[in-house]
Amino acid sequence: MDYFKLKKRKGNIKTEIISGITTFMTMAYIIFVNPAILSQGGQTGIPFESVAIATCLGAGVMSIAMGLITNTPFALASSLGINSVVILTLILGLGLNFQQAMGIIIMEGILAVVLVLTRIRQMMVNAIPGGLKYAMGAGIGLFLAFMGAKQGGFITLTTDNGLAWGDFTAGHTWLAALGLILTLLLVAFKVKGGILLGIAGTAAMGVIFKIIPLPQQVFQVPHPQSFSTFFKVDLAGAVVESGMINIIALTMVFALFMADFFGSLGTVMGVGQKAGLIDGKGNFPGLKKVLLIDSLGTIGGGLLGTGPVTTHAESASGVSEGGRTGIMPTVTGILFLVSIFFMPLIATVGGGVLTSPGIYRYPVTAPALIITGFLMMEAISKIDFKDLEIGIPALLTIIIMPFTSNISYGIGFGFISYTIIKLFKGKFRQLHPLMIITSVLFAAAFTAEKLAQGLTGF
Repeated sequence: MDYFKLKKRKGNIKTEIISGITTFMTMAYIIFVNPAILSQGGQTGIPFESVAIATCLGAGVMSIAMGLITNTPFALASSLGINSVVILTLILGLGLNFQQAMGIIIMEGILAVVLVLTRIRQMMVNAIPGGLKYAMGAGIGLFLAFMGAKQGGFITLTTDNGLAWGDFTAGHTWLAALGLILTLLLVAFKVKGGILLGIAGTAAMGVIFKIIPLPQQVFQVPHPQSFSTFFKVDLAGAVVESGMINIIALTMVFALFMADFFGSLGTVMGVGQKAGLIDGKGNFPGLKKVLLIDSLGTIGGGLLGTGPVTTHAESASGVSEGGRTGIMPTVTGILFLVSIFFMPLIATVGGGVLTSPGIYRYPVTAPALIITGFLMMEAISKIDFKDLEIGIPALLTIIIMPFTSNISYGIGFGFISYTIIKLFKGKFRQLHPLMIITSVLFAAAFTAEKLAQGLTGF
């Protein structure tokens, strides 16, 4: 076990295993939400069960690869945010078929791999001011807490996409509230494995009060047709239409690359801070390997038909339980692979509660996300908000992440505002050239995405 440097990182096998299970529990909902996004209730012709199995396989293989190759506590799974863009803009908007859409994903993954293998990637990380790096961690914390509050039913979206107080007459909301109290007490009293015990205790209460059902079936062997999305990609058809280059589709490769690459970078830096993997100068030894696995996950996800498989912010839940090494995501990955044969059982905890047509809440895991978010917010204390030149961009980074449900948007707003402030104050010499270039690229990516949505009606 010396390979995992347990002594150096002050960890132990038991803690790593508990952390891996905790991470899986907080990510299990992806098994059911991702195929729901891609299938759109049958509108897209993409089979739900096939995507569910591809989701498990992609998350399992890439999480294990991350653990064994990089020895870092980062678990991977399909990106729900990017997959929403894939469906709304690429398939329902531009009219691409599923195979062509996955071709777009593979192309942006290849672009990310090329960037990671060059020195540009490390130069880009070094160009980011320390305050913005801390803001990434705090923003991800607020993002997780906000997501937990929505999943628990504490807040809800109104018809005009505003926010309103949740329905506290509903059983699932009360279950989430009781689970939050239980998890809060376990963590406050520093009970080992408190977050995982909180999930287990909340699930038990849900079964007792008949808010979540007992599984009618535990084991289920996948049907051969359940692998119908595997290795069916149309790279040429993705950007060539009737012998002509599809400019809008090509710009979406760039837009998705920016969202994918910087979303992953922000997650890795934010969760890495919490795990103690970032040195005093803000550097992350071994970052190249981490981002390479993440980029290969995007390509692999495209080949499997599950969309880009990227590093997930929910990894912070395992880190909060003490996960510090590659054992944690390896355990998480194994559980994703095992889930292929235990879908009915996993659905009890991760499948959520149907509250209205097409709307699910996840009261069992929502408390864990809220507590993890709180623990991640510690990074905010390291930001000098008295310095407005870094304080304002840091604030934008932190609040944009949860309000848009997109980590890369927060990073983009932070970069652009920081660059603008420095330029207008005549302090351009304090700006790393790559910060200017990246800010321009973010602005271009946002414009390209909105342009594509406008032209397609989404």
